[in-house]
Amino acid sequence: MLECYYLLSWNERTSVLNNQREIPTVTMLTMKIKNMFENNPSLQDCWVRGEISNFTHHSKGHMYFTLKDPNSRIKAIMFAGNNRYLKFIPKEGMKVIVHGYVSVFERDGAYQLYVDDMQPEGLGSLFLALQQLKEKLQREGLFDAVHKKPLPSFPRVVGVITSPTGAAVRDIITTISRRFPVADVLLHPVIVQGPGAPSSVAEAIRAMNELGEVDVLIVGRGGGSLEELWAFNEEIVVRAIHASTIPVISAVGHETDTTLADFVADVRAATPTAAAELAVPHIVELRRRIDTLQMGLQKHLLDRVKDGRKRLERVESSTVFTRPTHQLNQWRQVIDNQEDRLQLALTRLANQQNRRLSQLEARLVQVSPVERAKRMEQQLMYAVERLTRATGQVVQRDENRFERMLDKLDAYSPLNVMRRGYSLAYTSGKKRLIRSVRDVNPSDQVLVRVKDGWLDCQVWGLEEENTDDGNE
Repeated sequence: MLECYYLLSWNERTSVLNNQREIPTVTMLTMKIKNMFENNPSLQDCWVRGEISNFTHHSKGHMYFTLKDPNSRIKAIMFAGNNRYLKFIPKEGMKVIVHGYVSVFERDGAYQLYVDDMQPEGLGSLFLALQQLKEKLQREGLFDAVHKKPLPSFPRVVGVITSPTGAAVRDIITTISRRFPVADVLLHPVIVQGPGAPSSVAEAIRAMNELGEVDVLIVGRGGGSLEELWAFNEEIVVRAIHASTIPVISAVGHETDTTLADFVADVRAATPTAAAELAVPHIVELRRRIDTLQMGLQKHLLDRVKDGRKRLERVESSTVFTRPTHQLNQWRQVIDNQEDRLQLALTRLANQQNRRLSQLEARLVQVSPVERAKRMEQQLMYAVERLTRATGQVVQRDENRFERMLDKLDAYSPLNVMRRGYSLAYTSGKKRLIRSVRDVNPSDQVLVRVKDGWLDCQVWGLEEENTDDGNE
C-alpha cells in the first residue's frame, strides 16, 4: 500500500490527503456490511440444511458450532433462550435443518448465522411444511385472541373427541367423574393417528356442533412423536376447530408437545387430565364455596334481624310511642314559633317596602316635570338678576369711562381755546385748516371760526414772519 501511494502523482497524493476525512474507518465499513445483511429480507428469514461441526455448548447455555456441506461452511450460534426448547441434543456430525438470520459479528468482522430453531434433517421436510402452514394460518388470523371463546362455568355435557382405546379418554372420564359427577360425558370416538385421522377428527367436531347438546369440547390424544401427533397439525382439523361454535380445549400430547390445534383452540391444556380439570369445576370446591356463601348469607340475615330488632326497640322506646301528645305539643309550639317568625318577617318586609316606596316617591318628586320647571324658573330668575346686576355694572363702568373721555375731549377741544379769544381759519371750499400764509393767496375767500360762529372773509394781503424754531 505504501508503494502504491508513492506511485501516485503529486496532485493525486495531495487530493488523497485532503479527503482523508471521507475515508470510512473499519467500524464504519463493518456497519455498512452489517446493514446490507440486515436489509436483505431473504437473509433475515432463512432455512439452511447442513452438518454440525466444532460444536460447543457453553456454560451459559449458548451453542456455538459450524454448519457445513461438502463445499462451504458458516459459523453459527444458538442462544440459550432458543435452544432450551429443543427436543433433542445436537451432536458433532449431526445433519440438521436450522432457521435464523445472517448478520455480522462486529468485533471479528465475520458474518455468521444466528439460529432460533433447529430440527434433525430426517424431520426437516415435515417440519418445514408445518412452519409454512402455521405462517399461512397466522396471516389469516385463525390464531388471534379475538376469536377465543370463554369456557362455561358449569357445563351440563362435556364432549370428548379422542381415541376410545387410549389412556387419554380414561383420564378425562375419571377426572370429570371425580371433580364434577353431575356433568355427562359424550364421547365421539375418532382415529387419532394415520392417514384417516385428520378427516375423522374434523368430522367429529362438525358433528358435535350440529348435535347442539354439548357445552364444551375436549379434542386431543396422548403423547407421541411428531409423526404420531401430525393429525392435529393438518389444516382441515385447524379450520374445523376455528369454525366450532362450542368452546374447544386442545389436549394433544404432553406438556412439551405443541401442535397447530393448540394455537387455534380457545384454551390449551398441557395434558388430557388438565383439559378435564379446565372443562369442569371441582364439586368439592363448589360445595365449599356454597357453604361459605350460605354461612355468609346466614350471618348477613342474622345481622339484618339484629339491626332491625334494635331499631324496633329504639322506635318503641321513643317519645312518639310513649308520649304521643308531647310530640304533638312540640309541633304546635314549633308552628306557633314559625307563625311569629312569619308575622315578624312580613312586618319587616312591609316596612322595607314602605321605606322603599317613600324613597321612590321622593325621587319621583325630584324628577317630576312641574318640580323641575319650578327649579328651572327659580334658576332663571337668579340668572336674570345676576345678568341685570352685571349689565348695570357694565353700563356704569362705561358711563364713567365716557365721562372721563368727555372731560379729556373737552380739555383738548379747540372751542374751549376759542373761548379764550382765539379763532381758526379755514379755506372756503374744502374747509381745510390754514396753518401758514402759504396755504392762501391774496383775494382768497376764507372762513374764520370764532367762539360763537363763522366769519366769511377775504384775504387782502399776506405778511410772512420768521419764527424762532425755524418751523413755518
